[in-house]
Amino acid sequence: MDIADFATSVAKYGALLLLPYCFLLFSYRIFFHPLRNFPGPLAAKVSDFYAGSHALLRRLHLTTYLDLKKYGPVLRLGPNKLVFNSAEALQDIYNNERVTKSHVYQLTVSAGKPSIFNTIDKRRHRVKRKLIGQAISDKAMRDFEPIMIEQIDVFIRQLHVASRKACVVDMTERLKQLGADIVGLLAFGYPLHMQTEPANRFVLRGLKVGAFQNNSFMQFPLLKNLGIHHLMPLLGYAQRMKYLSLLRHMIGTRLSQGKHAVSDLYSFVVDYLDNENISDGVKTEELWSEALFFFPAGGDTTSTVISALFFYLSRNPNAYKKLADEIRSTFQSNAEIRNGPQLANCRYLRACIDEALRMSPPVSGTLWRELYAEERARDPFIVDGYVIPPGTQVGVSMYAIHHNEKYFAEPFLFQPERWLAEDQATLARMHSAFSPFSLGARGCAGKSMAYLETSLVISKALWFFDFERAPGKLGEVGGGIPGRTDGRGRPDEFQLYDQFGSTHVGPNLIFHPNGDHWKEIGTKGNP
Repeated sequence: MDIADFATSVAKYGALLLLPYCFLLFSYRIFFHPLRNFPGPLAAKVSDFYAGSHALLRRLHLTTYLDLKKYGPVLRLGPNKLVFNSAEALQDIYNNERVTKSHVYQLTVSAGKPSIFNTIDKRRHRVKRKLIGQAISDKAMRDFEPIMIEQIDVFIRQLHVASRKACVVDMTERLKQLGADIVGLLAFGYPLHMQTEPANRFVLRGLKVGAFQNNSFMQFPLLKNLGIHHLMPLLGYAQRMKYLSLLRHMIGTRLSQGKHAVSDLYSFVVDYLDNENISDGVKTEELWSEALFFFPAGGDTTSTVISALFFYLSRNPNAYKKLADEIRSTFQSNAEIRNGPQLANCRYLRACIDEALRMSPPVSGTLWRELYAEERARDPFIVDGYVIPPGTQVGVSMYAIHHNEKYFAEPFLFQPERWLAEDQATLARMHSAFSPFSLGARGCAGKSMAYLETSLVISKALWFFDFERAPGKLGEVGGGIPGRTDGRGRPDEFQLYDQFGSTHVGPNLIFHPNGDHWKEIGTKGNP
């Protein structure tokens, strides 16, 4: 028997063994599994391939939304996964001390130690969150705000150059560069200069690939178990080496400076790292894992909401005018646009930001959770009235609940005024389902930073410029395509591509100087 015949025989007998195994496994999952009575697509009940395939196509949030519309408020999205679509489930899952992040988060740990993102242990997570909280506390943000404003002013100068040439501006690309420049300084005290120089922009491409890979593994763990991740570095070996070289350079540069030489993550937490009673054994080396997580957590998520807000303002002239009038009547100069009472009193600005977060949540998918192992033998785990069998992963689809008519009337319309309603019952109902930063102890620690950065960027942009959609096909970029039935058929909805965090394209805008305000650009104390 030659090698070809031998291989054919192995494949044949392997298939003969595999087929009855799959038949028995699928039969169990359909007819005898503890989740057998929960509704959902047949393919999802028998295998993670259903969710995994949609994750690979970056549309799992849309598929989940459509399936919840079809099957009801609870959906079996995998053999051991349940997705909910209610405010009650939000509280039962994410505000529950008995619950931790799902074990699939461990599939995202690469080299080094787990970051706050993929730490499962409750005590370890609490220590890490306390340390990271020092870097994004109110005091830290006051110290860091001048650095943030300096980078936003670079962004404004870039828009001014584009406005003088009547150039079309791709807001996704510009805002991702801005976000990375801000996070590079916050996390490493290192100027990446992505807004003005192309040298380090490869980092953004790497982050996008990494997020896609991690989301695919979380939704379809078999990919990781098959060792697909070992091939990924080979496919982009040169880029990976370039990234690691930059990372070593950033860390080395920061460590060569004094502990408090610049206002960054290291300077904010180094004194706590030196205190064993507080740091609980967290070492400086682990800090760099947390710093790396700042790029997707602080850069990508914030750029998503700002891009979405530019998209919706450019398509809703009434909201645009109201917000522009509020900004231009509240402030007397660009120098006044900073954190403080004036910015906090811009109620319509906050309403616009919340509406953009509702319609385009930076994490549009499902944040999987499960009971701690030691909790499984105790009281039943109940979510929205359902008893959840041990070992089940549960979560709420952020995109689905933010577009649930039960909580938000006309959910696909951009209506900032909904957040200014006088009816307290209506406001309470909306807030109960509003969770762009998740809830509880594992919710996003950088919420205040995201609101501040978004407020400053939008306020400064409307102070210096008027903007509009680019003409023709370029102006349609970022919206849905009429006629599509997969959830992407709404031209006035900013399209998100789910890879745990949301990625997107556009909008393409043209900026025009606002009166004489452009004269402030380049003067001392201004952009």
